[in-house]
Amino acid sequence: MSTLTTSMQRLVRPFSQRDYALLASAMVASTFASGMWAVAMVYQVRALGGGPMELSVVATVNSVGLLALVLVGGIAADRYSSRRIVIGIQGLYLLVMSGTAVLSLTGAVQLWHLSVTGFFAGAGAAFFYPAYSALLPRMLPGEQLLAANGLEGTVRPVVQTALGPMAAGFLVALISPAHAILGVALCHLTALAVLQFIRRRPEYDTAAPEDEQGQPGILTQLREGVGYTMRTSWLRWTLLFSAVSVFSFIGPFEVLLPFIVSDQLHGDATLFGYALAFFGIGSAAGSLLIASSRFPRRYLSLMTACWCLGTLPLALVGYVDAAWMLFAILVVFGLTDAAGMVIWGTLLQRRVPKHLLGRISSLDFFVSLALMPVSMAVAGPLSQLLSLQAIFIFAGVISPVFGIIAWKAGKFAKDELANPLDTPDPVAELENG
Repeated sequence: MSTLTTSMQRLVRPFSQRDYALLASAMVASTFASGMWAVAMVYQVRALGGGPMELSVVATVNSVGLLALVLVGGIAADRYSSRRIVIGIQGLYLLVMSGTAVLSLTGAVQLWHLSVTGFFAGAGAAFFYPAYSALLPRMLPGEQLLAANGLEGTVRPVVQTALGPMAAGFLVALISPAHAILGVALCHLTALAVLQFIRRRPEYDTAAPEDEQGQPGILTQLREGVGYTMRTSWLRWTLLFSAVSVFSFIGPFEVLLPFIVSDQLHGDATLFGYALAFFGIGSAAGSLLIASSRFPRRYLSLMTACWCLGTLPLALVGYVDAAWMLFAILVVFGLTDAAGMVIWGTLLQRRVPKHLLGRISSLDFFVSLALMPVSMAVAGPLSQLLSLQAIFIFAGVISPVFGIIAWKAGKFAKDELANPLDTPDPVAELENG
């Protein structure tokens, strides 16, 4: 059996689980919707006469919705039915996006409507992703989690930062932002329909077995999750690194990149969609590369290296004068970011106790993204004080500096050797046996 065949078998094995296949399909539809919203929102704001300041407000409100409720979402994932949570959130998305589409199609939409929609989109993600993270290891055996996370990491950028934005870009250019928002609502309708077919099994609908002795209070559960994080060096330092890294690049990437496209490259919504598509292509390649391999022995070091080196090309964004240069930068950034994320997601699912996974996943979101709304909020005003070149240089160099600090302070090299996760691969064993 060839190495390629072995890698392909490793990748597709999770789809032999019916419920996972349904969950993954719904995730694809929902992620496609998120990708469409990223572009539709930008050009709906601009259609209303908004600029960097207004776009900063709408983008920031989305982050506030996520951060305000993500810890509650993590606790809910550990206390209640993860299956019901993911279904309920898709219903919420459908309701909110449908309402926004109607307002936009009738010409009644205003900036505050988009802000409210953004808040609910963030709030929904605060519940959806911890529940999804807690549900995944209950559907799949441990040896299939890397492949599942890798496939998600491959598909997510393709649909969220490539196909979704491209579809929205074409709809905006050919018809209007309102029709792109309508497409977002239809994607969530599809996800909601698919999720109805997941079986009602006890492991999906009850708390983890460790909690069956009695359900502790919400504050007690929150303290337990925070305490575990503070006691676990690799977890604590990775989250601190993520917080600093996200602050340095997310505002410029989300708020100022559209203006690089329009003002520096003289492009429209279609070119912006293509730019995000190349980021998605890089992300898909990075995820696929990791997912088709065995879990790396030096997983913490490799993850940190990916996140450190991957942001360096962003320092050049302010100097691009051709579309292909921006595309190349975003491919590299997407590849390294996604490779690190696949390792990180699998690491959480394999080293964090199952009864804590929802809370730790939500803490991951909270700490990693705690400075995201601040970054988005200051990106617009900062562009009035500094050049885009200076802002993107800052975005590119901060992660490598702090990543090295985290790697050394967290003693990642020692920890990964003391806690190996490169267990024997059943596919490889079949090949050799």
